[in-house]
Amino acid sequence: MKFAYRFSNLLGTVYRRGNLNFTQDGNSVISPVGNRVTVFDLKNNKSDTLPLATRYNVKCVGLSPDGCLAIIVDEGNGLGPEHGVWGGGRHGGWLFYPDWVVSVEKSEDVSVGWASRPHAKKGEEDVKVWNTLSGFCFITFTEHSSGVTGVTFTSTGYVIVTSSMDGTVRAFDLHRYRNFRTFTSPRPTQFSCVAVDGSGEIVSAGAQDSFEVFIWSMQTGRLLDVLSGHEGPISGLSFNPAKSVLASASWDKTVRLWDMFDSWRTKETLALTSDALAVTFRPDGAELAVATLNSQITFWDPENAVQTGSIEGRHDLRAGRKELDKITAKHSAKGKSFTTLCYSADGQNILVGGLSKFVCIYHVKEQILVRKFEISCNLSLDAMEEFLNRRKMTEFGNLALIDQDAGEEDGVVIPLPGVRKGDMSSRHFKPEIRVTSLRFSPTGRCWAATTTEGLLIYSLDARMTFDPFELDTSITPSRIRAALRQRDFTRAILMAFRLNEQALVQEALESVPQDEVEVVSSSLPELYVEKVLEFLATSFEVSRHLEFYLLWTRQLLMQHGQKLKSRAGMLLPAVQFLQKSIQRHLNDLSKLCDWNCYNMRYALAVSKQRGVKRPAEPPGSEEEAAASTDDEDSLRLLAGTEEEEGEMLS
Repeated sequence: MKFAYRFSNLLGTVYRRGNLNFTQDGNSVISPVGNRVTVFDLKNNKSDTLPLATRYNVKCVGLSPDGCLAIIVDEGNGLGPEHGVWGGGRHGGWLFYPDWVVSVEKSEDVSVGWASRPHAKKGEEDVKVWNTLSGFCFITFTEHSSGVTGVTFTSTGYVIVTSSMDGTVRAFDLHRYRNFRTFTSPRPTQFSCVAVDGSGEIVSAGAQDSFEVFIWSMQTGRLLDVLSGHEGPISGLSFNPAKSVLASASWDKTVRLWDMFDSWRTKETLALTSDALAVTFRPDGAELAVATLNSQITFWDPENAVQTGSIEGRHDLRAGRKELDKITAKHSAKGKSFTTLCYSADGQNILVGGLSKFVCIYHVKEQILVRKFEISCNLSLDAMEEFLNRRKMTEFGNLALIDQDAGEEDGVVIPLPGVRKGDMSSRHFKPEIRVTSLRFSPTGRCWAATTTEGLLIYSLDARMTFDPFELDTSITPSRIRAALRQRDFTRAILMAFRLNEQALVQEALESVPQDEVEVVSSSLPELYVEKVLEFLATSFEVSRHLEFYLLWTRQLLMQHGQKLKSRAGMLLPAVQFLQKSIQRHLNDLSKLCDWNCYNMRYALAVSKQRGVKRPAEPPGSEEEAAASTDDEDSLRLLAGTEEEEGEMLS
């Protein structure tokens, strides 16, 4: 270890007697404190007291090389030292397992589902599911006992699979809100990532310490296979959406492709120039993207194992300088990289983020930066600015460094190496800004990010921008309304979409009579069919004309279905957005309709049981005559009352 630790900082109390022993892996320190022995976990900044006590204060402690035996010598009150042996293993004593030490660093992740519950966020040990329509967290799963490292949805959107440092992979049901599957490995290991295939039947997780990939069956929960071959921790997993191929990225500078139908044999091994940090397939499965430690994004053809392109993103990160950094932001940026990436729904762009406050969108084919998002302007976070505040600079250096070095007094906490969270109870707590995970929604209309600031959602709002399409000087709102008055609905709709003002588009579509929707929809050009579908998907969420828009959707798909299938990849975001909007209305109305149907069935069943069935009265019956007479008397009385009130007012 390169740093000196004082036990007053680790424990909180001063004990200046006794010795100390480092464990074999260097992650823990064993030392006497009074008449007890305490184990200090340096990685998690925790302390555990062993279940033993001596009569006098402990003088020294010895630890066997395998960590299974501790020898304790206490002060014998002047009668000489007394020896005590505390064993481990099956004898009921204490046994030290270095592989069981887990990290509590917060690594948040997000996944986007298909229905109205699209976001799942993981914290240290909890998994929270959010509804983006209402913005509320409606369920929290607390089954994990250690930090959660990965979250993913199945294709149905009603099952969440999570991986954790506690050595388990769990599947949660969003219908009943329960943990219905728990996957474990033959021996305890820490899982760093998780992935589920397109059918939702195969679950895979990567190990951080054993460098293996574990495969389970979702239906039976049994371990199917263990894939070995990597020489470093597994950093990412991704299934090919179109084929039965699994890609695994590792710190050993390789990405391996495993064939599911060939007994999980290695199909290809892609050699990289640096450690792989993240991997993902394009939605059509024809391309693979890998983020590496040198801030590069490389694109590969998975069929031929050939690199097709690369993006150098080091200059786009623009990492800031932390308060405790002794080097400039320019030099510290050499150690920054992208740690998460995700393709857009159409596969033309890729979204990347990492150890910076910026999220970048690149065009895959042109390999250029399309847009950069600054996720936060909160200066209370660390590494927000490129240069330090000059007012805090002294002749001895930065004031933050001076405050951290003031460790002569008891009770001052010195941060441990590798700890990024710090002491959250400190008055000067400044977490480092970073992006831990990014996901595009299946509709392509929004993307979500988990950052130091929290869970952020960026969405397209077409109503707030003016974005014309093939606009010329002859297209004006007055000419659009003139075409509607002339009942030239097709030309009016085309002009409205070229002007691209939502109010005019809505007016043009809703002016079409219901019996002419079929004719107008069949006369629309193929280029405008996609735009009409996108507008219908957006209007389903805010409009009351549900049946009218459903008629438009049905006619467009019936008239142009064959042509749309030839461009299924480009139209997939619009179709998924349309399906999501219709599904939301179906969920809302089906509950109400089912409730009414069940009530009517109940009323009919009760009436049949009691035998109360009123026969239909003839049209000229006495009861109807009496009822009509009563109604006439009531109307006369009401009319007389109104006349009296009018006379009083006059």
